[in-house]
Amino acid sequence: MTTLVEEPTKRRGAGWTVVAVVVAILGTELVLGWQSLLGALAHLRAPHLGWLAAALLAETAAMQAYARMQRRLLRSAGVRVPLRRHVALAYAAHSLSVSLPGGPAFSTALNYRQMRRFGASPAIASWCIALSGILSAAALAAITLFSTATAGDTADWHTLAALAVAVVLATLGVRRLARHPGRLAALLTVVNRLRQRPADHGRDRVQDFLEQLRVARLTPGHGAAAIIFALLNWLLDALCLWLCCVAVGGGTISTGQLLLAFCAGMAAGSLPIVPGGLGIIDGALILGLIAGGMTTGIAIAAVVLYRLITLGFIIGLGWLSYLAIRRIA
Repeated sequence: MTTLVEEPTKRRGAGWTVVAVVVAILGTELVLGWQSLLGALAHLRAPHLGWLAAALLAETAAMQAYARMQRRLLRSAGVRVPLRRHVALAYAAHSLSVSLPGGPAFSTALNYRQMRRFGASPAIASWCIALSGILSAAALAAITLFSTATAGDTADWHTLAALAVAVVLATLGVRRLARHPGRLAALLTVVNRLRQRPADHGRDRVQDFLEQLRVARLTPGHGAAAIIFALLNWLLDALCLWLCCVAVGGGTISTGQLLLAFCAGMAAGSLPIVPGGLGIIDGALILGLIAGGMTTGIAIAAVVLYRLITLGFIIGLGWLSYLAIRRIA
């Protein structure tokens, strides 16, 4: 009986201990960073409205670039949809991805459903979503390597070459299987044997999927345009960050240092720990800008403005787009 009474007491004591530790840490950080916070607030009170408006335009252009990338991929498969529908989907999917726990799964599901409504087959919709992710990740990796080189560090060209070879081999392998579905039989037999299933189990579904995939002919023109739009999506986003820096008086940072800080923030945000990468992206961006020569106050002010645009303005438009899509559906 005594044990049953003591257990909740111990738990409450442990909980209060955790709360006390967290409050102590936050209080210490607040005291140590008080001057920097005051400096950031001073810069935030009067940002240059012209540069701030330009930052808003750059971020909306970044979203347009992503929508155009997906549009090019679908057009290569013969699916033609007005640009405004792609833009609405890009905003809505982005908002689901960054503002919900497990957001990327909801975003992928929305993309798939809408592309099916656009007229894409299941295989084409899956192919477009997967290739969009690959192109976006590859574009960010390329910008990271460029920023590393221009910032004065040594880029890991061996890693880049290995990644490029892997992507090319995977692409060629998928194309060969799509053109020669009969060659899939041996591979499927081995997989079914490992799974202790009949040798022809699932063959019809796989071949039907590959037959649908044959429709996708990514021509050099569409492929080059998709790559350019993938790069523009990140570069315009980085431009928004730079314009926010200029708006609060921090425009002296070099291009290489700015891109390096931006890529560090985006890489940190790829870990889906909290929605929107709150605290994670912000911290990485601030540290990167400070490393690039900015004062702490200006770096904080610039990142706060940037996040207000990307987490406030863009996500707000995204949820409005999502509601409009749901209403139409």
